[in-house]
Amino acid sequence: MAEVTVHNMPSVYVMETEMPISVVNDLNDYLDEYKEDENKKSLADTLVGQIAQGEQLLMDNNDPRVKEYSNLISSLAVDYINFFFNNTGNKLKNKKAVSIDETWSVHSYEGDYNPIHDHGTKTIMGISTTGWTKVPQQILEQPTAGSPQYSLYQASGDCDGYIAFQYGRNSLMDVDRLRPPQSFIMKPEVGKLLVFPSWLQHMVYPFKGEGERRTVASNLNCWDVPKESLIEEVKQ
Repeated sequence: MAEVTVHNMPSVYVMETEMPISVVNDLNDYLDEYKEDENKKSLADTLVGQIAQGEQLLMDNNDPRVKEYSNLISSLAVDYINFFFNNTGNKLKNKKAVSIDETWSVHSYEGDYNPIHDHGTKTIMGISTTGWTKVPQQILEQPTAGSPQYSLYQASGDCDGYIAFQYGRNSLMDVDRLRPPQSFIMKPEVGKLLVFPSWLQHMVYPFKGEGERRTVASNLNCWDVPKESLIEEVKQ
């Protein structure tokens, strides 16, 4: 048999991890209090989320209860950039300093959803994160996408409340054509945190029933900086 080499050509990398329970609890404590603050800042005018029942709020990254989360995502953003360059064979042209541009919460209830969109940052290279600190039980009980139990036929509702990422064109004949998928869907779970490039388009399906689906999301800038002023260094 002839020796064969398969060239894997990925379209996107998405990093997944778990937030420590202390981070989840601190974020929920902060947001439970912040939701009742008359000075809270809504981001409904700058975000595309169709959050009619809930709200979208700008968070304070310097609050002590948000600080551990902020440090975590900053570190993960550096890890993501290192992974990208190590696995694509490219070289980083300039050293980078990673800083959080904005963090916000999305408090979704029955019927709320997020249409397909991407994120913007102040730098061309941008990192985004999304994670969940509350998920209604009826969403948690749904089958995992890709499992034998998962099916969208017969109005199953199996994707209700899920996040979907899109990075190309899909068709029903893709499997028969040996064409790799250009999208994927994921069930939200408490503590799950995703890190991805800001250009990656994604959406959130609405869900039915009681409960709050609480998301904490962030955008991070990746600045070019001289070595002597470097804060977070991305090593080649």
